Amino acid sequence: MIVQGAVKSPDGSRGPVAAKTRSVAFEPIDGVPPVAPPARATAGSACFDLASAESVDLERGRVTLVRTGFKLRSPEGTFLEVRPRSGLATRGVLMVNAPGTIDRDYSGEVKVPLTFLFEGTYRIEAGDRIGQIRLVEDLPARFRPGRVRPARSRQGGFGSTGR
Repeated sequence: MIVQGAVKSPDGSRGPVAAKTRSVAFEPIDGVPPVAPPARATAGSACFDLASAESVDLERGRVTLVRTGFKLRSPEGTFLEVRPRSGLATRGVLMVNAPGTIDRDYSGEVKVPLTFLFEGTYRIEAGDRIGQIRLVEDLPARFRPGRVRPARSRQGGFGSTGR
């Protein structure tokens, strides 16, 4: 997978994507039907869509690790973040640990933990888009003891900014 820079959209315009291109290693898993590497749906898409490598039924109250059929390795100084798809959320399908982090030193298959909120089941077919992935810069940080001064406008958390 190559994270593309200024991508041309079908109308020929350039999307609002950073010009720097970074390469992400993409390795299919042996014995799993081939799947396309993550790809942007449009030039303006912020993330790359992930497709399911298998057909599965999601059930209420149960988390299913849906296979993508590949491994990824991000470049040094970065990590990958898996995010839910809003279109699935509107149908009651949620990614349970959103966003998910794929550490740079993880080398296993990428799987997306999904659940279904409603009665019955929800069918995921092989090839369905089940999540989105983005490359994130991993900035060094150091945590040190110190006073955290209150901000007058932000107290309470959990919806404190309103609807």
